[in-house]
Amino acid sequence: MIKQEIDALPLWFFQNLLEYKGIQHFVSSRVGGYSDQPYNSLNLGFHVGDNPETVLKNRQRLALSVGIPMENFTFAGQVHGAKVETITGDLRGSGVFHESTAIKATDAMVTNISDICLMVLQADCVPFLFFDAKKKVIGVAHAGWRGTVRMVVQNMIRVFKEKFYCSPSDIFVGVGPSIGPCCYEIGTETIAEIRKALRTEGDYIQGDNFLSSGYFNLWEANKVQIIQMGVPEENIEVAHMCTKCNYTQFYSYRHQNTKTGRFGAGIMLKKV
Repeated sequence: MIKQEIDALPLWFFQNLLEYKGIQHFVSSRVGGYSDQPYNSLNLGFHVGDNPETVLKNRQRLALSVGIPMENFTFAGQVHGAKVETITGDLRGSGVFHESTAIKATDAMVTNISDICLMVLQADCVPFLFFDAKKKVIGVAHAGWRGTVRMVVQNMIRVFKEKFYCSPSDIFVGVGPSIGPCCYEIGTETIAEIRKALRTEGDYIQGDNFLSSGYFNLWEANKVQIIQMGVPEENIEVAHMCTKCNYTQFYSYRHQNTKTGRFGAGIMLKKV
């Protein structure tokens, strides 16, 4: 990923997606907004306890910086699941001004309609951006360990294939900042669920002594799932940026002991 300041707002971009002029994408940080502690400062999430009016100001700040009308953003009510919702024109703007209008119980969205900026919010979970340059289809997904074992990224690629007739070899993926294997400590019950679901010993869990805890590699576990669906490894760009290590740049649920804001990742097809 590369970092740029646009209108004095720090934003991050995937190099593999920047090659395509038909889309616009970004990953925001926690810097440059209006929220007070512990949400300081560019919190985009209504659901975390921040003042809703301040969240709207932050969203407007982001919208102006990236040059996308605020009403074109589309948010989901994320629940750490694996549901993929296809976004039609009438759903444009869902969740922008009120949390109650977000796409219900959804952690991934896909569309082939222009001028809809699909958004996911996170504070340690992984944001994913998807793009098929031939079929002109975009998607976003959000996964912590639950979304990973429920294989939300594989569900996304399945929708690309079955609904939009995409070839996995044409799909490009950006895997954004999240808690890294350096910091993502999990307990034995979670380890057992991961091993049962992913059915591999792999390198996903390090330091597992089967007695107390281990460290889960969300990046690798999801990257392998994406490759298993036929996406070439060279089409996948992983940020390798740990949100807990980089808590001054990104929100980290674990670093701030659960009370924190949310940064966003978005992608939009431009109107031709």
